[in-house]
Amino acid sequence: MNLKTDVCIVGAGPGGALLAYLLAKKNVSVILIERSKDVAKEFRGEHLNEEGEGILKHHGLFEKVERLGLLRMETLEYWENGKLFKLINPNPDIGHLGIHVPQAHLLSVIIQEAKKYSNFSLMTNTRLIDLIKDEADGFKGIKAIREDREIVIESNLVIGADGRFSTVRKKSGIDVTVRKHGYDLLWAKIPAPLNWEPSIKMALIDEMQLSLFTQTKGYIQIGWNIKEGSYSELRKQPFTPFIDKLIKAFPQVKETVQRHITSWQDFVLLDVHSNYTDTWGKAGLALIGDAVHTMTPTGAFGLNSAMKDADTLAAILTRETISNMDLVNCAAQRKKEVEKLQVIQVQKEQNFAKQFVIYS
Repeated sequence: MNLKTDVCIVGAGPGGALLAYLLAKKNVSVILIERSKDVAKEFRGEHLNEEGEGILKHHGLFEKVERLGLLRMETLEYWENGKLFKLINPNPDIGHLGIHVPQAHLLSVIIQEAKKYSNFSLMTNTRLIDLIKDEADGFKGIKAIREDREIVIESNLVIGADGRFSTVRKKSGIDVTVRKHGYDLLWAKIPAPLNWEPSIKMALIDEMQLSLFTQTKGYIQIGWNIKEGSYSELRKQPFTPFIDKLIKAFPQVKETVQRHITSWQDFVLLDVHSNYTDTWGKAGLALIGDAVHTMTPTGAFGLNSAMKDADTLAAILTRETISNMDLVNCAAQRKKEVEKLQVIQVQKEQNFAKQFVIYS
């Protein structure tokens, strides 16, 4: 099967889907491919900040997402030995300290809006296997496998929006610098106790960060930092003393924790790293989101940065400019902004324990 389009976007996460929608609105033909069968699969970073909220509102998407369900965080709390000692409330002009938005809600709205345009096409269960080069060593499309059949998609521009282990980045030969941050992360999800207020709660356990993030539909997401590479040894130890530290930090979740986190298998391990590249694109190819600047979970910048990349690129792309656009220079401003955010993440990680100095 051979197809032709103006832009082929690899990866139907929030950044890739938003870019596809915005380009389709501008009469740019777009094929969006996704290796999963379901674009609404759950992912970990589901928190909007003020910037992400503003992007969705600017494009008339926020209210549609809100109707499906989202949750504004009302407080940021710091706890020690089961007691609250610091409370931060939102700026009244903003009204929240972050918004939990399930990926299923966000993507379903964006995809449904994109489907209103005949020049948009979504191909799920489609896996990139190679990039197609032109005579000048630029890129002019992709090869992929869909339902055991090879397809070729010719395009004037290929966008890699396929995450931190980006196949597009690897196939294009763009080098990436990986930065380790000294910790890995254990994720878990539990039902919230009755009358649980939307909040972000923080504690310091063994000099590492423990966080509870309220989610929609009555859940809490647990994010527990552990020392980098320590999980294989940690899980050899008895489970109960480990989980008792969580209960001591937040006694109000004791019952739900004991019911729903009963073994190491109830955690998902995330290998935490950030990365960045000096090159955000080549002739006929550009990278956005985690494919070009993986963020750590700190500060919940990843989702919002990917959507900002998409918004910025869509604003300057037209059918007339795709072929001759200097993508490297176009990325210069975003590159500076992302570099600042990654510095902020490191600073937040390094200074987290200082929030608890009152108890030292």
